[in-house]
Amino acid sequence: MFLVVGGDLRQIYTAKKLSEVDTVEILGFNNNISIPNVVKNWSNNKADVIILPLPVTLDGIEVNAKFSNESIALSSLPTMLKENGVIFGGKVTGLEKIFRKTKIIDYFDREELSVLNAVPTAEGAIQIAMENTAETLFGQNILITGFGRIAKVLSKILVSMGAKVSISARKCSDLAWAEIFGCIPIKQESFAKEIGKFNLIFNTVPACIFTENILKKVDSNTLIIDLASKPGGVDFTIAQTIGIKVIWALSLPGKVAPITSGEIIANTILNIIDEIKC
Repeated sequence: MFLVVGGDLRQIYTAKKLSEVDTVEILGFNNNISIPNVVKNWSNNKADVIILPLPVTLDGIEVNAKFSNESIALSSLPTMLKENGVIFGGKVTGLEKIFRKTKIIDYFDREELSVLNAVPTAEGAIQIAMENTAETLFGQNILITGFGRIAKVLSKILVSMGAKVSISARKCSDLAWAEIFGCIPIKQESFAKEIGKFNLIFNTVPACIFTENILKKVDSNTLIIDLASKPGGVDFTIAQTIGIKVIWALSLPGKVAPITSGEIIANTILNIIDEIKC
């Protein structure tokens, strides 16, 4: 039996997907949340597997359960689990003391999850761009900083939409791949010189590369969409002072595509369970 605890709408669709292979119960959702018929509220039965949200916690004490009427202490979870059971969660770093005698696995570390999550992130970023600009993406000069998973998916979609996409990255290998993807590579030493010609910028680098010096060279009408995790890639205070519009778009998969994101989490967990059995 799976026990899905807390989280956002992704957890509901994770539960629904897991119900295709075993019994699923949920904990940490109030009555205003639509629950699939195949899933029922926790009946105090001990679970074989507990599924926690992404991220597991916001304070290190309670489960991240935005739809719960009551708090759920992390320390209470092992008592809900059968002997030799497993707890899964996203971003579990720092929880070792709480789950000292319980096996906890971080599904957010899995490559297949990160790769597939890049799709709703990229689509959500494009949605934000279209809602906050008065021009089509077709024909626009667009810059993507970094060339990891999200940037690769995003650049592929933007190129197919007819945008003129440039990629700024540190590694020569990334710039070579960017060229193969149909993008214009920009070497690191040319970044500051080129920055002023773009109508739209997507940042995927989780380090502050848009410093005061760089932001002063950005066109005042340019929109920057920061897709990087905390601390982000933009000096937001300086950007606001200068008058550059920046949107920090965090956790897009859960916001724009909770069904797909929940299914990705469920499939990743099932993959891990299959590997454990082997």
